Amino acid sequence: MPEIIISVQHLSKKYGAFEAVKDISFEVNKGEIFGILGPNGAGKTSTLEIIETLRPKTSGKIFVKNLDLDTYQTQIKKIIGIQLQSAGFYPKLTCTEVLNMFGVLYSVSVNAKDLLAKVELTDKAKVEVSKLSGGQQQRFSIATTLVNSPEIIFLDEPTTGLDPQARIHLWELIQNIRATGTTIVMTTHYMEEAQKLCDRVAIMYNGVILKLDTPKQLIQDLVDTGFHGSQTIQQADLEDVFLHLTGKNLRDT
Repeated sequence: MPEIIISVQHLSKKYGAFEAVKDISFEVNKGEIFGILGPNGAGKTSTLEIIETLRPKTSGKIFVKNLDLDTYQTQIKKIIGIQLQSAGFYPKLTCTEVLNMFGVLYSVSVNAKDLLAKVELTDKAKVEVSKLSGGQQQRFSIATTLVNSPEIIFLDEPTTGLDPQARIHLWELIQNIRATGTTIVMTTHYMEEAQKLCDRVAIMYNGVILKLDTPKQLIQDLVDTGFHGSQTIQQADLEDVFLHLTGKNLRDT
């Protein structure tokens, strides 16, 4: 049996009269990539922020490594890493300075060179964060989640706005992080991304989880209803053509 590392039980979140998250329950297994999918306003970001201890819940219980979030927020913060958008950094600080600052916040010693190497940004050590390209900023934001060697990292739409090359490299980075035993919880708008990366996904809509399973099983369940896609399955798609013609190398300009 897989080891449960996050348990969400009857979680609800209200903003005034509006209920953004409605009595949802799910579990995340240790070492998996778990995706939360849904359109804007589905409640996925609110759910993530509550588990991250960034936003208070209205009701329900959450356990992270068997630690009750109501009681052990400080301990939970030490074992998780949270992706921030680039706007969350001091723009005039260099990549190394930002990583060292995170080290101070977590009270840990930081090997900035090693962290930057993991996200293919070794040559950007002395570059100001504001001068990184979009793809570089996304990879750097993931580097900051690794400062405290977390057991769980949270990624909120990590590849939004990236070109195909940058997106594929970020997918590889996420898979490499998972290969070290780190659990990853992520949200995404891209179904291809979820199918490529996630071991299991929860599909949210209007604050509830409609279905939760592996991508393969969710697709099979739909096919079993008699559903037929509108397009004939092809051996390649337009993105394959694009990458074949332009290459898979990063273009950080």
